[in-house]
Amino acid sequence: MSGCSTAQQTGTKQQQYKIGLIDLMLLKRQKLSALQLTKDLGADGVEIDMGGLGNRPTFDNKLAIDSVRGQYLNKAKALDIQFCSIGMTGFYSQSFCNRPNVDSTVADCILTMQQMHINIAFLPMGIQCDLVKNPDVRDSVVTRLKRIGAMAAKAGVIIGIETSLDAKGEVQLLKDIGSPAIKIYFNFETPLTAGRDLYEEMEILGKDRICQIHCTNKDSVWLQNDPQIDMYKVKAILDKWHWSGWLVIERSRDANDPKNVKRNYSANTAYMKRVFQNR
Repeated sequence: MSGCSTAQQTGTKQQQYKIGLIDLMLLKRQKLSALQLTKDLGADGVEIDMGGLGNRPTFDNKLAIDSVRGQYLNKAKALDIQFCSIGMTGFYSQSFCNRPNVDSTVADCILTMQQMHINIAFLPMGIQCDLVKNPDVRDSVVTRLKRIGAMAAKAGVIIGIETSLDAKGEVQLLKDIGSPAIKIYFNFETPLTAGRDLYEEMEILGKDRICQIHCTNKDSVWLQNDPQIDMYKVKAILDKWHWSGWLVIERSRDANDPKNVKRNYSANTAYMKRVFQNR
């Protein structure tokens, strides 16, 4: 099951749109306390990170330890907090397209997904595999994502990729990869930073190619004060598609108070709940 087409459960109530936060951005990367903070900030779930990568053969993943993973699962159940996704953010700086043994690195993530009942992973192409600035790495990216797509499909999970391409470019990239287990983890900031039309980009990608959304922009103002995003227009597009899944808040912090985690993320969460859940 992916976040693309099936509403998930919060307790006994079905909710079309869920609002998530990210442990890394809460300054609690792979820390159990991220779950309580997520609950305190009013979100439905949290995207947990696989840990740092650096020059290690794989992620510094504490969730590979049975006792740690058990603590996470038990705490999430007690708090009624879901794991919306798992992030491989180490690939922001490490080269997905050139790094050796990348298949086994991603396989470690897929195993953790299965163990924690998480359906979607976030895989950014990052700086070194920027397909706009470095088009020569495209063949490597496609070849590797074909292999990873086969692994993910066998495991019954989705890998959501983030690229710097425009929507038409991402549509073609997905066609070239040819795997139903590789989709786009859409980030509002990407088209907005490039000066593209956010809503047009969404329409080009369409419902079935977007598995999850980072509903965020660069740090400057809260989402409710951002003149670049009409969140009700975003919702109208998603409503039209009958899309359901997770809207995960990444940045959009007040530039005058960027380190105030509780203030920034509680405000953004409350706003997203008003728009998407009528709260």
